[in-house]
Amino acid sequence: MLVFFTYTSNLLKPRTPTPLRPLPSIFFYNFTSQKLMSQSTSIPKKQQRVRDHGYDNYMEVEKKTRKVLKFQSLILSQPNQTLPISRFDSLARRLGLGFKQNEAGAYLLKFPHVFEIYEHPVQRILYCRLTRKALLQIDREKEALNAQIPDAVTRLRKLLMMSNTGRLRLEHVRIARKEFGLPDDFEYSVILNHPQFFRLFDAKETRNKYIEIVERDPKLAVCAIGTVREREYREKGFDAEDIRFSFIVNFPPGFKIGKYYRIAVWKWQRVPYWSPYEDVSGYDLRSIEAQKRMEKRAVATIHELLSLTVEKKITLERIAHFRMAMNLPKKLKDFLLQHQGIFYVSTRGNYGKLHTVFLREAYRKGELIEPNDLYLARRKLGELVLISPRKAKVDKELVSFKRDREGDEVERVRRDYVENDFEDFGVEGKVGQDGEGKDGSDSDLVSDIECHYTDEDEDFDETMDQKKDACGTE
Repeated sequence: MLVFFTYTSNLLKPRTPTPLRPLPSIFFYNFTSQKLMSQSTSIPKKQQRVRDHGYDNYMEVEKKTRKVLKFQSLILSQPNQTLPISRFDSLARRLGLGFKQNEAGAYLLKFPHVFEIYEHPVQRILYCRLTRKALLQIDREKEALNAQIPDAVTRLRKLLMMSNTGRLRLEHVRIARKEFGLPDDFEYSVILNHPQFFRLFDAKETRNKYIEIVERDPKLAVCAIGTVREREYREKGFDAEDIRFSFIVNFPPGFKIGKYYRIAVWKWQRVPYWSPYEDVSGYDLRSIEAQKRMEKRAVATIHELLSLTVEKKITLERIAHFRMAMNLPKKLKDFLLQHQGIFYVSTRGNYGKLHTVFLREAYRKGELIEPNDLYLARRKLGELVLISPRKAKVDKELVSFKRDREGDEVERVRRDYVENDFEDFGVEGKVGQDGEGKDGSDSDLVSDIECHYTDEDEDFDETMDQKKDACGTE
């Protein structure tokens, strides 16, 4: 009986809670290590840029032609299209071209196939004018520009259709008029001459001029990537589901593609998206699926924007002008680096101050796969700039601006200028091999230079700095 009472009393006593023993630390170590070792199958947000020398060399050639275009505009703005050498220094400093005293005249001697220096018969001072080949190139570019005005009207209509409201600022289009193949007077020759397509008005709030499309044409709402998909499907016989929402991806040389990154690209290629010409104002964009579609729609919008350009390239700063109107992301550079197989961002041409975006599928070995007349006419100036009077190996180290059948004639002109003109002036030994340039396509030189599109460093400055450093070390 006593034993039973003791046993029941022990059962009725409140039990003290036993302390929980901590789990072994190795459990957490294994769990976290396994979590860190798992790979994500989504495209990383931040990626390092891998250089492609074919596009960078293209920009090196264009860098040389920009300042040449500035000097061409200065000469053509004169009544008789000639300018004294002594005036180039003052005009270059006024425009902020980065020349020191007496350097602008020496810079002209580097390009004898573009600028002709002669002695005035009465004043007995040196003057500068454009050569026959340079004037022929300018006339050819003007003819090509005027011939493709109907295509420029179509490009401008499609550009306005990609906008959310069907309107864009006139100033933003004016800044990018060279890329879209619009003439300098496009406000009158393109917009006002086609009132059935465009309407020009002033905003009451900001007092800025806007271009608005009169009516959207469903026939123009066809993206360039859609045409490419149809051609790939018919010629190579790809699966319709695999190519329905995919883009052509060509990664630059040296780009590391891992297993999980390949899976991420495969998944991204099959994500559906809305067309850049489609109005998305009525959709609910708060879901994760809608955000993925909008991100891919931004890629399609930039792809279509580059397809509308003449040379299939445009600066990143000019794309940013259309960011609000086309629902593009804020960090455009990081966004484009996520898709290096579709776009290439080059920092060459202005020492990192200028970012140029190329459409990779439109180029092969530094040249357009499907060139147009305006592109070929502009390339003629690059050919004249690359011909060195001292036979420097510029053509081999830079992009292949191949000379066509007129190469023999250009070579003959080169010999005439080098042997006759430069020997008379006694400056044959001062002729440089290459020069640097800047975007000089706009007619309003002062306004464009104030928009930070200047190139302050020159080959001449680099050689002078090296000489100073050598004297300082001695």
